[in-house]
Amino acid sequence: MRAIKTTCAYCGVGCGISAEVTGPRAVTIRGDADHPANRGALCSKGTHLGETVGLEGRLLHPMIGDQRVSWDHATAEVAARINACIAEHGPDSVAFYVSGQLLTEDYYVANKLMKGFIGSGNIDTNSRLCMASAVAAHNRAFGEDVVPCTYDDLDAADLILLVGSNTAWCHPVIWQRIERAREAHGTRLVVIDPRRTETAERADLHIPVAPDGDVALFDALLASLAVDRAAVEARCDVPAGFWNNRSLEHGIDPQLFADLLAMVAASDRMITLFSQGANQSRCGTDKGNAIINLHLATGHINRRGAGPFSITGQPNAMGGREVGGLANVLACHLGFSEEERAAAGAFWRSGQLAKGPGLKAVDLFEAVHRGAIKFIWIMATNPAVSMPDATRVRQALAACETVVVSDVLEDTDTARLAHIRLPALGWGEKDGTVTNSDRMVSRQRALFAAPGDARADWRIIADVASAMGHGAAFDYPTVASVFREYAAMTSLAAARGRKLDLTAQADLSDAAYEAMPPFRWGGEHPLANGYPTSTGRPRLIAVVPPAPSVPDAAFPLRLNTGRYRDQWHTMTRTGFSAKLAHHRREPLVELHPADAAAAGIVEGDLCQVTTPAGPSLYRATLSEGQARGGLFVPIHWTDLTAAPDTGRTGRLASADTDPVSGQPGFKDSPARIARAELAWRGFLVARTPITSPACDHWVRSRVEHGWLYEIGGIEKADPAALLPEGTRSEVAYPAKGMQRFAVCDEAGMLTAALFITRKGALPPREWIAAQLGAPVADPVAMLAGRPREARPDRGAIICVCHDVGECEIAAAIAGGAATVGCVGAATRAGTNCGSCRPHIARMIEEAQLDMREAAE
Repeated sequence: MRAIKTTCAYCGVGCGISAEVTGPRAVTIRGDADHPANRGALCSKGTHLGETVGLEGRLLHPMIGDQRVSWDHATAEVAARINACIAEHGPDSVAFYVSGQLLTEDYYVANKLMKGFIGSGNIDTNSRLCMASAVAAHNRAFGEDVVPCTYDDLDAADLILLVGSNTAWCHPVIWQRIERAREAHGTRLVVIDPRRTETAERADLHIPVAPDGDVALFDALLASLAVDRAAVEARCDVPAGFWNNRSLEHGIDPQLFADLLAMVAASDRMITLFSQGANQSRCGTDKGNAIINLHLATGHINRRGAGPFSITGQPNAMGGREVGGLANVLACHLGFSEEERAAAGAFWRSGQLAKGPGLKAVDLFEAVHRGAIKFIWIMATNPAVSMPDATRVRQALAACETVVVSDVLEDTDTARLAHIRLPALGWGEKDGTVTNSDRMVSRQRALFAAPGDARADWRIIADVASAMGHGAAFDYPTVASVFREYAAMTSLAAARGRKLDLTAQADLSDAAYEAMPPFRWGGEHPLANGYPTSTGRPRLIAVVPPAPSVPDAAFPLRLNTGRYRDQWHTMTRTGFSAKLAHHRREPLVELHPADAAAAGIVEGDLCQVTTPAGPSLYRATLSEGQARGGLFVPIHWTDLTAAPDTGRTGRLASADTDPVSGQPGFKDSPARIARAELAWRGFLVARTPITSPACDHWVRSRVEHGWLYEIGGIEKADPAALLPEGTRSEVAYPAKGMQRFAVCDEAGMLTAALFITRKGALPPREWIAAQLGAPVADPVAMLAGRPREARPDRGAIICVCHDVGECEIAAAIAGGAATVGCVGAATRAGTNCGSCRPHIARMIEEAQLDMREAAE
């Protein structure tokens, strides 16, 4: 069967995929060697996209409450509620909250309806949570939200700074490119991060900056460099007193600062990649401008191998930014001046445009909470989990008069609060475009027919607009017609000196759109021929380092949050992949051994992390890479994958935001940690999912033939409430509170197994989980938790792409594999996405150290 060229569903790298459909809901995934973003490479998540295209859990029909309805009924109901809300309370009582998971065409139609015809600016996107500070920094410095470089610049840089980015985990394909540059021509790598991450371990220099210490660090670098200030002022707009107000206080070890300063001073071509660690901050915009200031002043911009490079976390955060998905942008990089509003109104043929910016995400949900917004339509995102102070967001949605959710899944934390649920297309069914971090526009193409009644988001929105009485403006026969209109509208930006210009694509035929190859708007360095500011020059911005955090005896630690290597957002897609679950099956809190000792915590303890916003439970893991006084927790767990008090990171972050961008500060919250006591603990494997296990603590992850639950309780365990019906085998050891059960169906196939202990050890899960759906030939072995014949211990899976265990890698190292490449040749580990290569390198270094110590 012919391969279909499409684009990955995950991060902002925008990797091209060559997909070959092999069955009704089956597909073989390969990297597209012709795509300029990835050149055939894929990360673990992209590699295993084929495991996530099934229909399990899908929302397939429109629902009002728990009643299935027709599309005509659902569309009319949504339109009627919007119109009634506007008539009674005004346009600002309506809001859309959208997502970087939408395609550009979906975004465009949603923004057009809200700002052009409802007449409110109240459409914002979950990109507000990840990239808004970079957008604000670009606008302040460049006059427009423009990324000034491309991935190709990584190949030519002699110095790469990574700021707030665990690139090896979160952007593995970019990490591969950095590794190749280092191998090819000795590119130096500096990682600026409070944690010694897997990425930091491989750097030439790691700067363990304090939380939110980036502004002071980059300001001090600029103040310490011997720049030609007159030359800078000749090419940049510099505010009065700028040079006198730069501080030399960098906040790090003096020798580390001297080393960093020397590397920056010696560099001919420096590129700085910055991501969530910089953006998700109450001073994120100043962080971005401090980085840009350094590049503008030193001339490391607008030439090959140099520039400040904001790397995005979602597949189409950039597309949303382009069309106007942020509340503070009208459309296509236009603002809300009378002249720009008039131009947009004429283009859309509407006289009821929004008069000004709408509410940004945090303020938007606060308006829902106080009742000012009475109708909210949430598309392709899960704010009940992902927003800061998520408990308050849930309260807001629970009290809102109308909550509409468009999504692919019938059950999410947010969907449970919806009055109306609309079935949208998922990856593999969508058809449209996305824009990646370096302005590359790529096609996402359908692999499968739409399941059930699911529809494209743009079509759902257009049908609602038509039912509201705006049919003529939303009469799109094809997705290509939406794209053409968007491309044509960028002429309004281009006419006003902006760099966003897709007018060359405005007359594409449907056939040309279908065949459209990737293209980049703005060229390689779009600001090289001038800046879209009033003077045509970039602006240095006077940034202000934040005041140090005031110690709080009640919350003596600082909490950082982020992603795991093989998971994505709230796991509504990756949570269905057994391969991707190997890496981290539970939400862990990372803390320094000294902090653990002070709190009486040991490896594997269940712990409660508490901030002023609330508490949540995590399993402790001790790490020397975690700075003293700091904690790190992941963002991914939800009501579907864990008990209500477990892994809820969104509950812990405060709703405080950057004053310029409105982006929340997820990376630096005051916190404390304490050991949590359970009377018993255990695990359950089950062939079919259990909605909510009957115990106090549980975490769910996918295994090949079913589901694995890590469980525990405060009161005595109730096995009968945990197990499904069937024929049971069991064994017990009351002295240690040990109970073990196996349940088989009528055919003798294992449907569930439960292992509980009060004091003792529990067996490894992998062999037991692998028996699900198989006949139990040896009940004794099943209850023992291991086969009678000893099998090689593979250890924890390190390379998810090739299913290689830690013991297999260790054996290769013991057999003489002395480099990561040699380990890859022996085992295939690290030869696909590369995100496990830092772990392999650490294993090699530890083995070599052991050998040297043994020889002494």
